[in-house]
Amino acid sequence: MNFAPDSALRTVFIAFSTLACPAAVYAQTASDSTENASSIALPSVVVTADKIERPLEMVPASVAVIDGQELELSGITSMEQLESRIAGLSFQPFGQAGMKAPVMRGVTAGIHSYSSSVLLLVDDVPTLMAQGFENSLLDVDRVEVLRGPQSTLYGRNAETGVVAIHSQQMEDTPRATLTTELGSRDKRDVRFALSGPLVANTLYGSFSGSVARQSGFIHNTYTGGDEDSTNHKYLNLGLRWTPTDADEVVTRYTRQDYNDGAALWGNAGQPSDRVASTTPSWNRSLGQTFSINASHLFDSGLRLRSITAYNDYQDKVLQDSDFTPVERLYIGRDNHMRTLSQEFRVEGQLGRADWLVGIYGDHGNNDLRNFALRSPVFSDYGGRLKTDSVAFFTHWNVPLNDDWSVSAGARIERMSAGITPTGGGHSSQDWTYVSPKLSLQYQINASNQWYISASRGVRAGSYNIFVSRLNYPSYSPEDIWSYETGLKGWALDKQLRYSLAAYVMKIDNMQVQMQPAVGVIYTASAAKATSKGVELDLDYLLGAGWQVTTGVAFNHTTYDSFQDGAANYAGNYNTFAPRLNGHVDLRYTAPQRWYAQGSVVGTSKIYLDAGNRYERNGYGLLNLVVGYPFGQWEVAAYANNTLNKKYDAEGYNAGYYTIYSPPRELGARLTWHM
Repeated sequence: MNFAPDSALRTVFIAFSTLACPAAVYAQTASDSTENASSIALPSVVVTADKIERPLEMVPASVAVIDGQELELSGITSMEQLESRIAGLSFQPFGQAGMKAPVMRGVTAGIHSYSSSVLLLVDDVPTLMAQGFENSLLDVDRVEVLRGPQSTLYGRNAETGVVAIHSQQMEDTPRATLTTELGSRDKRDVRFALSGPLVANTLYGSFSGSVARQSGFIHNTYTGGDEDSTNHKYLNLGLRWTPTDADEVVTRYTRQDYNDGAALWGNAGQPSDRVASTTPSWNRSLGQTFSINASHLFDSGLRLRSITAYNDYQDKVLQDSDFTPVERLYIGRDNHMRTLSQEFRVEGQLGRADWLVGIYGDHGNNDLRNFALRSPVFSDYGGRLKTDSVAFFTHWNVPLNDDWSVSAGARIERMSAGITPTGGGHSSQDWTYVSPKLSLQYQINASNQWYISASRGVRAGSYNIFVSRLNYPSYSPEDIWSYETGLKGWALDKQLRYSLAAYVMKIDNMQVQMQPAVGVIYTASAAKATSKGVELDLDYLLGAGWQVTTGVAFNHTTYDSFQDGAANYAGNYNTFAPRLNGHVDLRYTAPQRWYAQGSVVGTSKIYLDAGNRYERNGYGLLNLVVGYPFGQWEVAAYANNTLNKKYDAEGYNAGYYTIYSPPRELGARLTWHM
């Protein structure tokens, strides 16, 4: 099923206009009841989107939330699978585990920019680049996805959004989970989570992890085997110490190991899922994080919080690139990227208003090496890229009266980047910018809100460390001004929750990953662009055990002007940005507790290059799951990509590569809960 953007958008809106209408009607009429009142209702959701706990509907921004139970039921165990549940979030097709470049509101960052347009926060530990933008989503309380610029509170690299993962709290009540899974291509997966008190009312611990293995689907006709087998290990250790009612210290260590075969790459124009490689290809990357999150509540009501985090990622890859029995072309990476960050903030209340002020700093130390064989020439190049950032920020939520409230904040941040290529020489630059945000919210009635906001998002500037022939050119920070309005709230006695947002973003110094020839990759920042779109989320309890959850995002991002050398790309679409994506999930839970769920996930085509010559076609996927809990056990069966649709990205890297899409996967899992 290929999705043309206009027809797909029309189909989704027609199919679900009947669900959207009740929200709009109830927002206008301020009705708080229906003729057929029901005892069922959706649960309230509390988020920390602005670093302070508040109900989801009270945040003047487009926010989507998935709780841990939903992740487990749907079998979502990777960042990429969030595409199936978060409208407006997608990832560049790249084909390597542990390397995920997010796309949101039509904006993304190149893999080799060592930067990201969307910030990943895992228990307040930031990941600032595609390298390590991954998580096994184990022992998770919820995932919050904030759409739109969040640089005021979260700094650079949160220019179009934040994905915030919150682990379950360690507390006095012990809990344990063990899941075993078998699936297609000899898939074997074991996941576990343990948590409980070590010293009653004072010290708590958690221990979770997973081991997942699966054979590949890309057949090597030269060796007779498969190329893309995977072997992932994940570990998460936590300690929580509460020496007094006013003090808390949470320490976490996480580790992600990859021992994979080749990335999901093949030769453009060749038969699907077939290579004839003689060069061994592998991914032996390793990611580790360590964090200390401490807080103290003063008698005055002020809370002081300190977050110290260290993020370490080693990107070790060898990849055949000619896919023939003759060793003519391959590429490799041996990168080691480290980031140390520190945040201090004070939170408090002033009358009915809540506020926070904070300072933040980080230091990045990245040893980078790329090597390649382009027969008969072997090249080996790289160097050290260092980055530093220091920022001061504040944010206030102030009720003006019973109906109107204002949220305002600003961040001033100074960034620097320095490059020392292998073989000598050094260059550095620094930039200072201010990121304000102002939102006005109106309480239409007890259940519905309207808001309007303006904000600025910034992505860090840096250097093209692998473009030695041009003396490693720098590129400027990307700058976004965003204007957004939206409606959100409840209807039908809280059986329906909705959020509708519309936005326009003006983008300056847009950073675009350019790939004019095989093996030639650099970041240009000469583009101006406009991004505009609409996002809709609905969660609807139909009654009698039925529930519908849906989201759809429409985006239109094109270059207003973009001249790179002799090429003019004005009017073209930005790379990797779908005009439409979304999902529809229908679930039935029987009185006997068994459940069944069907999900349709769709996206329109994306362009793989600024010239809009190469593309991945739009597609629609059907995912199914059925499960039955009994006592402390639950058994479930699933079918992902049930109809076995192909959605290969043909033409990556100047038309040379195809990034293969995973085939249908069938499986079953058995889970035990304590």
